[in-house]
Amino acid sequence: MAKQGRKISDWRSFLRSNWLLLGTVIAVVLGIALGVLVREYVKLSNLDKIYFGFPGELLMRMLKLIILPLIISSIITGIAALDSGVSGKIGLRAVIYYFCTTIIAVILGIILVVSIKPGVSQKAEDIDRTGSSPEVTTVDAMLDLIRNMFPENLVQACFQQVSNILLVFTLQNKTKEYKIVGMYSDGVNVLGLIVFCLIFGIVIGEMGEKCQVLVDFFNALNDATMKMVQIIMWYMPLGILFLIAGKIIEVDDWEIFRKLGLYMATVLIGLAIHSIIILPLIYLIIVRKNPFQFITGLAQALLTALMISSSSATLPVTFHCVEENNHVDKRITRFVLPVGATINMDGTALYEAVAAVFIAQLNDLKLDIGKIVAISVTATAASIGAAGVPQAGLVTMVIVLSAIGLPAEDVTLIIAVDWLLDRFRTMVNVLGDAFGAGVVEKLSKRELGHTAGSSEVNIVNPFALETTVTDERATKKSYVNGAFAVDKSDTISITQTSQF
Repeated sequence: MAKQGRKISDWRSFLRSNWLLLGTVIAVVLGIALGVLVREYVKLSNLDKIYFGFPGELLMRMLKLIILPLIISSIITGIAALDSGVSGKIGLRAVIYYFCTTIIAVILGIILVVSIKPGVSQKAEDIDRTGSSPEVTTVDAMLDLIRNMFPENLVQACFQQVSNILLVFTLQNKTKEYKIVGMYSDGVNVLGLIVFCLIFGIVIGEMGEKCQVLVDFFNALNDATMKMVQIIMWYMPLGILFLIAGKIIEVDDWEIFRKLGLYMATVLIGLAIHSIIILPLIYLIIVRKNPFQFITGLAQALLTALMISSSSATLPVTFHCVEENNHVDKRITRFVLPVGATINMDGTALYEAVAAVFIAQLNDLKLDIGKIVAISVTATAASIGAAGVPQAGLVTMVIVLSAIGLPAEDVTLIIAVDWLLDRFRTMVNVLGDAFGAGVVEKLSKRELGHTAGSSEVNIVNPFALETTVTDERATKKSYVNGAFAVDKSDTISITQTSQF
């Protein structure tokens, strides 16, 4: 009887701690079933499809709403909690990790697509083109990337990013004149905000007590934002159900999946190898812990990434999983995860390498070593510039195609299946970001321990500094939740508290 009661208690504890994950899995299954049933037995107009997918649209809007305050508060508090030397070392380690894993992903993708040869048995004329290709040149795309790093207006960066257009004029003497027209496109300039927050966090961290009020403000903002994330997560299963069902209803041509089946299989095999073998192996070698237990703690974030196909929108859930389930130091996650969601795109880099070689095979273009190296370099660089939003890889795909002399309009050959592959590569991107946080934490143990040794981290406020002096007559100061407390160790204990 006691054993049976213990089992029931264990089940209740399991359900209490994993209800959201289980609810999301059930929502995915029900969403697929509902989408197939409605597609087969109910004829919906385009307007009806929009109404049907409205609960899923609400989820996307909620997650996008929370991105901005989360990125700003997490990076500023994370950097301010560390001195500039420590944050510099952590940043360098994170960038080296991102660069190495991205290069590995590109090389893996090229090896697979050259070995499997998904485009050799087909011609470009056999595949229906969908949509239109974005007009982007390699040099302008790279310059726009740098321009976005330094926005001229911080408020504008919250909802627009630079997207210049190159105009070509042919004069009477048949010479061409080029003019760049400065334009802005809708979308959060995440890269510019990250650069500003990094510098701002370093500055207020160096200014010490003068800016403690500011640090407390961003700490409180971060805590409040994470509370809002928890509220949004209650709605997530319902939103995902209609998100999946709505997407299945929207797909018009399932025949294209048969034509591009081998190409899709090549991409998925590469993503599987990278996420199940390569990334866990790197984590195992460096951290010396079970990587699959780490992945289990990320299940909710990975499932969310798979459903909404946006690493930036998944960021709130990623924070929750990495900090709460895998217990990675918040000083690391608040810095590494937002940066990783913007520049660490392993899945996107692998996909772009495979897609470029596949399109080359469709066009009977022989790839020599020089062109393969060009694909590797441009796919790596372009993936860094890919914003963490759905299908941003298509824009950077044009850059890779241009680098090897393929027509940009050939990107329309793969647009029809991109919405599905985008979900899987986003999941790999999120996994790479999370593993990066674990790896950087391990490599930075000495610096983090030194920081913790000089100042304890308060449990209530993980970035509050508490300086402890061993001398009994010395004054002890602590900053807890914006309050300044002075404790004097004497025969009579006196505590003075004043609110900022």
